[in-house]
Amino acid sequence: MSDYDLIVLGSGPGGYVAAIRAAQLGLKVAIVERENLGGICLNWGCIPTKALLRSAEIYHYMQHAGDYGLTAANISADIDAVVKRSRGVAKQLNQGVTHLMKKNKITVHMGDGKLTAANTLTVTKDGKSEELTAKNIILATGARARDLPFAPADGKRIWTYRHAMVPPEMPKKLLVIGSGAIGIEFASFYNDMGAEVTVVEMLDRIVPVEDADVSTFLEKALTKQGMTIMTGAGVEELKASATGVSAKIKGKDGKVIASEFSHCIVAIGIVPNTENIGLEALGVEMDRGFLKTDPMCRTNVPGLWAIGDITAPPWLAHKASHEGVIAAEAIAGGHPHAMDPKNIPGCTYCHPQVASVGLTEAKAKEAGYDVKVGNFPFLGNGKAIALGEAEGFIKTVFDAKTGELLGAHMVGAEVTELIQGYTIGKTAELVEADFMHTVFPHPTLSEMMHESVLGAYGKMLHM
Repeated sequence: MSDYDLIVLGSGPGGYVAAIRAAQLGLKVAIVERENLGGICLNWGCIPTKALLRSAEIYHYMQHAGDYGLTAANISADIDAVVKRSRGVAKQLNQGVTHLMKKNKITVHMGDGKLTAANTLTVTKDGKSEELTAKNIILATGARARDLPFAPADGKRIWTYRHAMVPPEMPKKLLVIGSGAIGIEFASFYNDMGAEVTVVEMLDRIVPVEDADVSTFLEKALTKQGMTIMTGAGVEELKASATGVSAKIKGKDGKVIASEFSHCIVAIGIVPNTENIGLEALGVEMDRGFLKTDPMCRTNVPGLWAIGDITAPPWLAHKASHEGVIAAEAIAGGHPHAMDPKNIPGCTYCHPQVASVGLTEAKAKEAGYDVKVGNFPFLGNGKAIALGEAEGFIKTVFDAKTGELLGAHMVGAEVTELIQGYTIGKTAELVEADFMHTVFPHPTLSEMMHESVLGAYGKMLHM
């Protein structure tokens, strides 16, 4: 038996960050992982997908070299080499987390962990079990892709995101079911790599959690790139064979169309990894498989904490990491600030990129706000034009009475890097005058953030 101040079950971006912060605060910490340090995000999610998308982005630019006064001949893509690079990036980061565990003197136990009491975790590997005890345990077991009940992924023709990162072959005609961040990113990657892509979304617009103006713009952009987008549609039947996938798709008009594809990616949400870890016996309160927690990430069981994708949305890596810090600091006796979900940014790394924070215009109005809205296009920005990326816009939503920034919504090149400016503003509770009086460097894409704020109050300069 080994005794610790804290055991963290799961080493994803929530778990390993919680372990590091707790160790920094002087706690004796252990982390339990059944597969790879870094969890899904570093090994099979956030990071390796960005490596894939970077390869596709460069391939796209090479095909459009003439737009920049350049010549590129005999351009081709090697999907195996692209995947190999992506896996190399994941391996490098996995090794980085291993180093961080050693640096912070965190004991790593590899194996399957199960709670046998509120302060006891049994770790099993290769038929051997070890019992660990701690005053506090943080659950950070993450989530997995949700399967279609009538057509589970087989890894050959029907894929989840994990299969799509290491494809056995390059799809020729790809069906993507679901248009959230995961679905749209893979649709964008494979479209740029040369596949014929069809996206099916059951709701009335793609990236449905985003502002409606962003959804509309992105759909037009992806359609212009050659994708087929079907909204208000559903897949009623999906069958895989040795040579492809047959699908019956019901459109918004109610008609069912039979179509053939080489492969299919299912991106219809996640399932929390909360089974078989001992929660039921301890009486942990849950909501449809997700654990209920207070603002400090405590469950209803004393000494048991939960963070990341097994708790309430949004299910994002950076949210999990921040929760890990909050939980670790609370366990160590500190008084961390609770996290406001409205101040958590969301990013989608398709082409063009999408980023947002806070309320959409529609949600702000539903909440009873009288709003002022600014909207500035990339076409009015010198840096965007110079980059050859004059596609997109930045939209800001303010409370007309107080000047509070309620939300910011972007679509275009590198907006995933820009959104943090508004996120800091929201966290610091800045008002419109603070943004207006801030000097933005020229020439940069960030100037559009300034112009969007000015536009909300009738003071736009460059449009």
